[in-house]
Amino acid sequence: MNKQLRISASRRALPPVLTTLVAALTLSACGSGSTDPVPPPVQTTPPPVAVQPEPARPQDTRTFAVVESTLPFNAMTNAPDTDRWWGTLNKAGYQIEVPKNWNGMLVMYAHGYAGTGANLSVSPPALRRHLIAQGYAWAASSYSTNYYDVRAGVEDTNALALAFKDIASKNGRTLNAPTKTYIVGVSMGGHVTAAAVDEENIATANNKIRYAGAVPMCGVLGDTELYDYFAAYQTAAMVEAGMPATDWPPSNWATVGPQVQAKLFSSFPGGSTPTAQAVPTAQGMRLKQIVANLSGGARPLFDYAYSGSYQNTVWGTFGRDGKMQGILNEDVVTTKDITFQLDADPALSAEEVAYNSSIFRVPSVLDANRLRRDGLRWIPKTNAQIKVPVVTIHTLGDLYVPFKMEQIYKRRADALGTSNLLVQRAIRGIAHCDFTIAEQASAFDAMIKWEQQGVKPEGDDVLTPSVVADPQYGCKFTDNTRSPDDSNALLAVRASLPQCTPR
Repeated sequence: MNKQLRISASRRALPPVLTTLVAALTLSACGSGSTDPVPPPVQTTPPPVAVQPEPARPQDTRTFAVVESTLPFNAMTNAPDTDRWWGTLNKAGYQIEVPKNWNGMLVMYAHGYAGTGANLSVSPPALRRHLIAQGYAWAASSYSTNYYDVRAGVEDTNALALAFKDIASKNGRTLNAPTKTYIVGVSMGGHVTAAAVDEENIATANNKIRYAGAVPMCGVLGDTELYDYFAAYQTAAMVEAGMPATDWPPSNWATVGPQVQAKLFSSFPGGSTPTAQAVPTAQGMRLKQIVANLSGGARPLFDYAYSGSYQNTVWGTFGRDGKMQGILNEDVVTTKDITFQLDADPALSAEEVAYNSSIFRVPSVLDANRLRRDGLRWIPKTNAQIKVPVVTIHTLGDLYVPFKMEQIYKRRADALGTSNLLVQRAIRGIAHCDFTIAEQASAFDAMIKWEQQGVKPEGDDVLTPSVVADPQYGCKFTDNTRSPDDSNALLAVRASLPQCTPR
């Protein structure tokens, strides 16, 4: 009896809220009460993490437009039948050509630097005939901007590759997605090409695609180090002329630039004498040796290149700041790590030590070209972080995008352990991108055979000074065989140069 009373008292002592809850649970367990389903718990989506926008650049304020009347292109004579399409995609013009007997594979073509104008244009690759003869489709973008905007080049080329199937469908041809997509490019387009297969850029691009192989030709494979070379050339020229730089960019370059050039050259291409040769004065001879070392070291045909018309193009880059004409907001260009050598001996003499200690060093801003929160770096890097075959070709005499670019890229590949995927070939030309069709086709075919059959092609040693300086260097892959699409002027220049001798 007392025990029952204690239990009863205990029940009476339950708090009202708990009593109600127990009763509700009891009714639920007995099947009594409301039969309405219990609503599911409310799920809330956390607000997206705000990405801090990148600051605006001068490049972001510029406007560009595709000249649509320039997009149509005709079929090639004596070539396979193809479908040809053109139009605009994301503010960039494009051209596409697909053989009737398409082999299912696509080659993207990245064009070179197109200047600083507002009009965008696109043109077929020099390899066009060779590609369609083998059944490859090709596509080329104008990019959505001009200037040295490699970021736009990579994104717009990738976007076009991804849109290939849809564009074909809209033009009345049903195609499967390409089984493989490759990329080739020249000059700045060589930078685009190497960047497009680099792991950092594959990870950070907004338009993502993995290419199966790449052929950068006369490419800016040292990315921003090309502009370091321009700055080094200019500062050395000013020292040799007795007018050394004291700030950067030199505030008085518009005045002293012509004086520097007059002290170092007795004649120079450009202006009223566009075809003149660049002939060094006695005072300018040491600069010639300095530039030889800055551009890749002793090598065949440098003398011919140094006197050529591209000197004017290189000097046209002088006097600029390190922001690469508004592609960056801060200076990336620097000469702090460049060693100036006054002779062909790699050992530094006391005079060279003094020279390097006294010459003005162009400063840069740390992280001027940092990783970006909204995609690729403003100037994508060519780190040589590659996982697919890459075959490059480069003319020995190129002073605008010098052979040094190949050496920089090779050292990067060596440092990362990726040089097993890199083959480089030297071509005996004296201008920028002055390849024959045969040389380009050979490099492309070598990459294809490597990627598809596992047969690694031959290449050249670009780093050993004694090898590069051999008078016969570059002979192995130079091919002056005429094709229907070769320039007569190019072949005439090639014929005027020292010829290779059988060994």
